[in-house]
Amino acid sequence: MTMIPVPSNRPLFWSELIYELQHLLADNENKHPYEIYIVGGTVRDMLLRRPVHDLDFVTPEDGRPIARLIANAFNGDYYPLDAERKVGRALIQYQEQAWVIDVAQLRAPTLEEDLRDRDFSINAMAVNLHDLDHLFDPTDGLGAIDNKQVMICAEDAIYRDPVRALRAIRMSLTLKYYLAPETKAAIRRDGPEISRVSPERVRDELFKLLGKTKPSSAIALLDHLGLLALLLPETPTMQGVTQSPPHTLDVWRHTLSVMDVLDNLLIAFGPRRTDESAANFGLGMVIFSLAHLRSEIVEHVQQMWPTERSHHALMMLAALAHDIAKPITRTVDPDGRIRFFGHPEKGAEIAEQWGLQLRLSNDEIERLYLIVYHHMRPLLLYSGGELSRRAIYRFWRDLGAAGVDVCLMSCADYLATYGTTLNQDEWLKFVQNIRTLLEGYYRQREELVSFPMLLDGRLIMSEFDLEPGPIIGQILDGLREAQAVKEVQTKHEAMVWVEHWLAERGKSNP
Repeated sequence: MTMIPVPSNRPLFWSELIYELQHLLADNENKHPYEIYIVGGTVRDMLLRRPVHDLDFVTPEDGRPIARLIANAFNGDYYPLDAERKVGRALIQYQEQAWVIDVAQLRAPTLEEDLRDRDFSINAMAVNLHDLDHLFDPTDGLGAIDNKQVMICAEDAIYRDPVRALRAIRMSLTLKYYLAPETKAAIRRDGPEISRVSPERVRDELFKLLGKTKPSSAIALLDHLGLLALLLPETPTMQGVTQSPPHTLDVWRHTLSVMDVLDNLLIAFGPRRTDESAANFGLGMVIFSLAHLRSEIVEHVQQMWPTERSHHALMMLAALAHDIAKPITRTVDPDGRIRFFGHPEKGAEIAEQWGLQLRLSNDEIERLYLIVYHHMRPLLLYSGGELSRRAIYRFWRDLGAAGVDVCLMSCADYLATYGTTLNQDEWLKFVQNIRTLLEGYYRQREELVSFPMLLDGRLIMSEFDLEPGPIIGQILDGLREAQAVKEVQTKHEAMVWVEHWLAERGKSNP
């Protein structure tokens, strides 16, 4: 395979770490330099002048001993990643920066075959560690970069690994590149093969898509290429389903709009915050009204789920699912008004099935279910007038931490529903209710949510001669609410409350 000079218009500015590794790997046991190549995303990102903190290497040898050598040389940690493919990982600190260095054995007899076997041409370039001025580029990755295209390395690239179809979309959106016509054709033709991919791999790639900028574009592109119906079959049914005012969009376009608004709202409470999101009136009022709770909300939205799945991505999946049951619950009144009775409950069931299908953790599935089931609750509370202590208590009693997500989702749903018809005065009142709810969780939790009980179950059983059973839990639930709304504030008042409760219902277990 012929090497080409690194183009002058795309010079490679290597970290000092690369030169340290050159020196370290200058001599093997035979006193010759290790044959080792920098490959894949590392070369791509260097050419694009994107930040690089991960290094990918390939070698004709077993990659694990080399990875161990690197880890030992820099007092780092070594992990054998894949015994079959002979991949090792070194985690090191260099100049106060964490680096992840993977060393893999070639997946084919030669470097050229290895590169041609990769997914996209922009990921199929290599540089010899000991010759940093030349490039191996058998599939014209440089041309793809110049043309801003995600081009498959081979016609059967998607068929051989169908999850590459999702990766192509992610790379297109991340790099702001076009999908080459050949790539689109391969995805449409071989996309159905994704059914033979493990749910875990599909889940991980889907969550990477949903965690990136503009997740609604990812969903729209998945739909356009015929993949969304394969992954989440209920989603296409939302298209063209009309809604009554105040909705201005059909269910599908409304869902994409909710994803957009929620994405911008979560970004505003994260490291990617932009002035643009704060300048938008609707979003700006949420950000301004919740500024005193910013640190708590930031911590919440930046949490991670198992295997580094982002909470942001889970929220995007919830947004996609929040109205998923509207097509199957749609009715039309005699006066023409369209209704969707029960869509939150049925939608939560569908979302739960998605979670099971994608092999999410039990906690993720529960969170997804709660967000979809209760996504209209803040709006219903707002319609009921000023929030009472009882309403605030019951909200957090039922939802716990998921209530924070429901508040944010409800804001996005409200803004996407009204769009350009938004009444600013009504919106300010709604945001004030959201603020009151969140203050109940973050500022008044010990008073409204997590206060100590005046009585416990054992004392109640002893004082009122009751046997263990469901009635004890019912008493404690009622007493907790009475404490929350300050109907009961002392132990004596609590005893009187239980006595009255039992007098109304009798002393025996139901």
